[in-house]
Amino acid sequence: MGAQLRVYRRRIRSVQATKKTTRAMELISASRIVKAQGRVAESTPYAEAITAAVSAMVSLGNVDHPLTSEKEDRIRAAVLLLTSDRGLAGGFSSNVIREGERLGELLRSEGKEILPFVVGRKGVSFYRFRSRELAGEWTGFTDNPTYSDAKEVADGLIEAFLRPDDEGGADEIHLVFTRFINMGTQETVTRRLLPLEIEESEEEPESGAVPLYEFEPSPEEVLDALLPRYIESRVYNAMLQSAASEHAARQRAMKSATDNAEELIKSLTRRANAARQAEITQEITEIVGGADALAAANAGSE
Repeated sequence: MGAQLRVYRRRIRSVQATKKTTRAMELISASRIVKAQGRVAESTPYAEAITAAVSAMVSLGNVDHPLTSEKEDRIRAAVLLLTSDRGLAGGFSSNVIREGERLGELLRSEGKEILPFVVGRKGVSFYRFRSRELAGEWTGFTDNPTYSDAKEVADGLIEAFLRPDDEGGADEIHLVFTRFINMGTQETVTRRLLPLEIEESEEEPESGAVPLYEFEPSPEEVLDALLPRYIESRVYNAMLQSAASEHAARQRAMKSATDNAEELIKSLTRRANAARQAEITQEITEIVGGADALAAANAGSE
């Protein structure tokens, strides 16, 4: 009984130490997600505005640009996955990887070769463990990305898209990331970045007039300068949403781990108390039995 009680107490101390760690990580994620939410809210209006500007340029300017025109024979597609550098975030990275695998199967069924680009150590480890070659990888900034990080990734994607097919260039580029909706809801989504998808609306403007645009120095030169900024802003916004989603997922996972640790501590405490009670009962029984035996021996000697 004593050995069993020591085992329970040792396990309780171990779980208590784990509980302190998970609780601390929960509080850290809770504090960081507030800042991450603010950065998402700040970047989204710019990303939407530049998307509207580029859409107007392409739909009204009648410009044939490499980043907006689709190739007739698309044989190669690049897929960018935004995963995390660290674990303990539930199914955050695995959901992105799973969605990327589904997208890859769909593209392969269309006869396209996949060029994987991965952000985050979890995604990189997934591909390396399976001995899959990566076209590009970036790590070390998933929980707090900067615009320079997004620009580096965007430059790699644009370079792959502009590269000729005979040199291994991509004909289209897709983005898989986790979109932050609120603290309790995050959604894994897929977006096609290149060629640029322009949604045409059949609704008439309220005023009945179509706006006119003038381009200086020329539509082609404006697009040359604007489209890279568009790609950078979309990648940056996706990174910020992914970072906010990562913090939210980690907070939920750590809260769940803390709650489970508390339940386990209660269960082990009950078992330890039962073992202690059994030990005390056994000691009392042995004492009473020894006293009875001694009394019997004294009565026999008389």
